[in-house]
Amino acid sequence: MSLKIYNSISRQKELFTPLEKDRVTMYVCGVTVYDLCHIGHARACIVFDVIYRYLQFVGYKVIYVRNFTDVDDKIINRANKEKTSCDEISKRYIKTFYEDMNSIGIKTPTHEPKATEHIPEMIDMIKRLIDKGHAYQASGDVMYSVESFQDYGKLSGKKIDELQSGVRVEIDEKKNNPLDFALWKDSKPGEPAWESPWGMGRPGWHIECSAMSQKYLGEIFDIHGGGKDLIFPHHENEIAQSQGATGKKPINYWIHNGFVDINKEKMSKSLGNFFTIREVMKKYPPEAIRLFLLSNHYRSPIDFSNKNLNEAGIVLHRFYEFLDLMNGLVPDNTFEPDSDIMEKFKSAMDDDFNTALALGHLNEFLRQLNSIKDQLKTKKCNDADGLKKKLGEGKKAILRIGKVLGLFLDKPSGFLENFKEKRITELGLNKNQIEEMINARTEARKNKEWQKADEIREGLNKKGVVLEDKAEKTIWKIKL
Repeated sequence: MSLKIYNSISRQKELFTPLEKDRVTMYVCGVTVYDLCHIGHARACIVFDVIYRYLQFVGYKVIYVRNFTDVDDKIINRANKEKTSCDEISKRYIKTFYEDMNSIGIKTPTHEPKATEHIPEMIDMIKRLIDKGHAYQASGDVMYSVESFQDYGKLSGKKIDELQSGVRVEIDEKKNNPLDFALWKDSKPGEPAWESPWGMGRPGWHIECSAMSQKYLGEIFDIHGGGKDLIFPHHENEIAQSQGATGKKPINYWIHNGFVDINKEKMSKSLGNFFTIREVMKKYPPEAIRLFLLSNHYRSPIDFSNKNLNEAGIVLHRFYEFLDLMNGLVPDNTFEPDSDIMEKFKSAMDDDFNTALALGHLNEFLRQLNSIKDQLKTKKCNDADGLKKKLGEGKKAILRIGKVLGLFLDKPSGFLENFKEKRITELGLNKNQIEEMINARTEARKNKEWQKADEIREGLNKKGVVLEDKAEKTIWKIKL
């Protein structure tokens, strides 16, 4: 196995060696369920979905845990604003989360724990941290003492003495040090609360991931992932909690995905510059979103734009057009996948899950296959069986790779029809209008009104509709 992973804590690529030979344990921070998911959430989910799929593809049994934060200030604020319960808000947005993730082809993890269902585990970990001198009670709160943990800042590269001025950390009189963070919060009127040794209250944000990852994966596990925005303070605090409670380094490989940017600023709800997955899917096929988000290396930022999504849709269309043609030309399950492209794909993915390079290889491979397809159409073709074999192997490879990337999973005819409908809507047209114009052109040609027929063709062409005259009838396509 030659997989190398960029480890955020060592800041270099490392050969991946899991704790157990054929088994990988992975925890990824999930969403706080108080609103609809945006494209930034989609990127994180797609990145780790592909990592999950690839690890399975190369033969590992993967135990994948992704949590829901269903108790949080944002949820409480939303519930108060809508005059409903936190439980109602979290249930609503867990439901929409599943709808959105299913639409963009996210596989279900092995476990999806909710914070509110693991309060006892959190309380137990907090007790251990107090006993070991890493935490202290401050009125009804319990705080983690950052100074008690020698390795604090190792993941983020931040140093305690550079942060202690309080300039970048809100001062709180309950804290011994302004960097200390809440493990348990005293209850306030109107907030959800649970019984604890420190009184009624609720957990801090960071403790939930430490408690739940240990429950499902053990004190040490292979991979912990999330967006780069979680490195500090969330993941830094997780290390402090988990290692403080057990005395063991909890995670061997830290993986962080880059941001989705708009005008070179991170897309986020707090900045108000975000697009929900649902908004984007009104204009683009779900797989186009996946292809776009996989077209850059996962650690790099990616610029969100209609232009980039359009290009992703066009690339996807070319693959589906090829697969649609192959359905009538080469039989399914007859060929093995092309070994050369499979090797190139694996080489790219083994280099820190480089989907951008993998897709580059795949695009070049499609160009080669289309060239072979064109050769097959010529009268001079004297090796039809050989060319069909290459096309069959190519089709099988595309589908095999697509399964890992979460692409090419739709029926080609269904995708192409859906793509056409979205594009004509974007162009301000509809099928009936186009068919009426084609019928008018057909009538004009029957009457030998060639100028009128040409004007109709040109008018449609300007609007992005291309006509092809076949022996039986005229068909139309959207200009790519």
